[in-house]
Order: sequence, then C-alpha cells, then structure tokens
Amino acid sequence: MNGDEPQHNARMRREPPPGWAGRPPRPNPGPPPHAARGPRPDPLGRTKRLPREEAGPALAYSQAPPARTPRNQPPRNQPPRPPQPQARTRQQPPRYPDREGTPMTHAPTQQPVPYREASPPPPPPVPPGRRERGGRPPREPRKRRYRFRWGRIILMLLVVLLFLPIGAAIYVDRNLQRIDVLTNYEGRPGDTPGTNWLLVGSDSRSGLTPEQEQELATGGEVGSERTDTILLVHIPESGQPTLVSLPRDSYVSIPGYGKDKLNSAFSFGGPQLLVQTVEGATGLHIDHYAQIGFSGFADVVDAVGGIDMCLDQPINDPLAGIDLPAGCQELNGANALGFVRSRATASADLDRMLNQRKFLSALLKKASSPATLANPFRAWPLIQGLTKALKVDDGDHVWHLALLGKALSGDPVATTVPIGGFTDTDVGNVLLWDKDRASRFFEALESDEPIPADLITTVGN
Repeated sequence: MNGDEPQHNARMRREPPPGWAGRPPRPNPGPPPHAARGPRPDPLGRTKRLPREEAGPALAYSQAPPARTPRNQPPRNQPPRPPQPQARTRQQPPRYPDREGTPMTHAPTQQPVPYREASPPPPPPVPPGRRERGGRPPREPRKRRYRFRWGRIILMLLVVLLFLPIGAAIYVDRNLQRIDVLTNYEGRPGDTPGTNWLLVGSDSRSGLTPEQEQELATGGEVGSERTDTILLVHIPESGQPTLVSLPRDSYVSIPGYGKDKLNSAFSFGGPQLLVQTVEGATGLHIDHYAQIGFSGFADVVDAVGGIDMCLDQPINDPLAGIDLPAGCQELNGANALGFVRSRATASADLDRMLNQRKFLSALLKKASSPATLANPFRAWPLIQGLTKALKVDDGDHVWHLALLGKALSGDPVATTVPIGGFTDTDVGNVLLWDKDRASRFFEALESDEPIPADLITTVGN
C-alpha cells in the first residue's frame, strides 16, 4: 500500500499509527501505598478483610462492619412478628444426581406419570361444642312447627272424592249377585224405545236368623219364594220417567199354567217366568231386572239413617209388626219393611202399592244424596247392604243401577195400571185390568210417549 493511505487503514492492519512508534511504554506504578494496610480490591467489587495482625489495631476496630440483625428477629423497640408460613416451593431436581458429584450432561429420562386430581385437604377438626367459625356454642335446634299446606290438602281431598266413588262402583259391580233372567223365547216382544226395568220385592227369608225373622215380622218360612211388590219402570229417551205398580193379584195369563195371579208366576217358575208373563201382559220388552229381599231392604234403610215419611192415617198391623201414628216420622229398617208390606188400610193392596211407590222414591233420593255418599259411615254400609240385597240379571252392571237411581230420584210419574174391578175365581179373589184403558196405557209406553192424563191413577181408587 502507498504512504498516502489514511491512518485508520494502518489500524486495520494492526499497525500503530504514526506518532505512536517512538513513544516509550507506560511505567507500572505498582501497588497502592494503602494495599498493605487495608483490604485488597476485588474484581467483583467484594471486599476482603485482612487478619488483625496485617491490618493493624486501628483498622481492626475502626473499620469493623456493623452488627447485623438476624433475619427472623424484629428490630429493636418493636414487638416480635408472628412467624409467617413459608411458601411451598416445588422441589427442584438435583443438579448432580450421581453420587460422585459429576454434573449431568444430558436430560434425564422422563417416565410418564398418570394424572391424578388432587383431593381437597380435609377440613380442620372443630372442637366439640363450638362452631367452625367463631367461638360461640351452637344454638339448640328449634322444634319444627307443622304448617298446614292447603294446596296439598285440597289435592288429596280431590283425589279421594274422585277415586272413592270409582272404587265403590268397582266393588259393588264385582259383588253383585247375578242370575240368568232375561232369556229369549219364542214370541218375545221386540226391543221398544226407551229403557224398561222390572223391580221385584221378594219375600225370601234366606239368610235371616230366627231373631231377625221375629224382629222383621216375616212369619217364618212359607214354602216357595213369592213376591209382594212388582214395579215396572219406564225411562224414556227424553222426558219424565214413569213408575207403574202391577198389583200382585192381577188376573193374567201365565205361559204353561193358564190364568192365575201375577205373583203366582214367580212361585211357579221364578223370575224368568215372571218376566215372560209381564212382557206378554204389557207388550213391553224388559231390558233390566232387579230383585231385593226382606233382610236386604231393612239393611239398606238402616244404612242411610232411616227414611222420613208422612202418613195421612195411622197404620196398626200386627202381621207386619208395625204400629205407626199419623203424621211425619222417621222409619227405620224394620218399620219401613212393615210399611211397604202392610194391607191394613181401607183400600188394602191399592194403598200398599201407593205406599211402595212413595217409599221407593224417598229411599232412592236419600241414598243418592251428597250427605249420604260423602259420609263413609253411611256410604260403606249402604254399599254392603246393596251387594247383599240385590240380585240382577247377568247383563246388568252398577252403572245401569246408577241410571235407574238417577231417574227415580227426581220426580217420576207414579201410577197404577188401570183397574177394572175385583172378582172371585177358582184361584181366589183376583184383580181385573180395564182392557181398553190398559191397552192405551201400555201402547203409550211402547211408543215412548207420555201417558194420557185420564189414564194416570195417583191414589188407590
């Protein structure tokens, strides 16, 4: 290179710049004069104390460091600080894992460890008689007061009122006594409009003890079963029901036996022959059949708490076991049975049929009233009395009886078949029907029309 190059090029060639070549080297001053008496300098800025012999007596006392306060002790004139919990630190792996102290030159082998969620630490134990927070003892538990929950009570009452009639209806339907009555035969009338019931009161003493027979004045066993009460009920499709009394001494034709009293058909052939005789005499198709005995009738009356009846005149009948004064009074089971059986009146059988219709309407009205059905002490004995007393056809169920009770509990038309008079025959004194009026009477029922007013008999005449 030329001598005209700048000086920084000489620096780049590591050559001293001009003017530096003849400068002598800088002399070394040596150690400072105080090096023998004080601490030697340290490249990291630390000071190193010399022994007392080297530093001298004056330096050993004058340059001594101040006394330090221990880390865990508070300064002077201050109360001691409570010990602070030390923070948990994660343990670091050893820097020198081997026993000889050789540092690690590679990463340690990592073994997979399954993750486990740490369970929370258990709560500290609470001293007995003290709360977890605070030092006051716990209060004594208060007695829980019963609160009326009206909503729940009303719901339970609704459930009871809804399911109690359903359960009672199922019980009655399963325990009803059924007999095969309505059988088909040659020449039977066809189905007529409306619904026709045949209600029969039997004088059966079956199931009665001698004491009960004496109490009810039934007179003991009298041979074959007979009937004292025969009622025909016609329920129209629309309109007022009709309750017709068929006198038991009515002189009619009995299939297979000729002319005889109506109740003799029950003695000859039971309820089947009685139904066939009534259908032949009236021309009506009987749809349902129900029969009740002496003991069952008295039990039903006692179950509803008696029946209130008003008598126009006193009735004294030793054969029926009653002595009833005139006026309104309550009849129990025994008196009610004697009342519907008695003929100790001026018109005999006609008055008895009138009393039977009046009593049946009053009994059905009270039995179907809410005061009876809502009272379990009356409803349950009534249900038991009905199941023991009633006998129905095989095709009849409890809902048919409910429709009958609803129809008769209102204000039905109560009447008697038109009567033409009485006569003596080879079977005794019998009752004759008025043929013309009786024909018009049953034709109206057969057509499901109201009975003409001139054919309705409201009293025994």
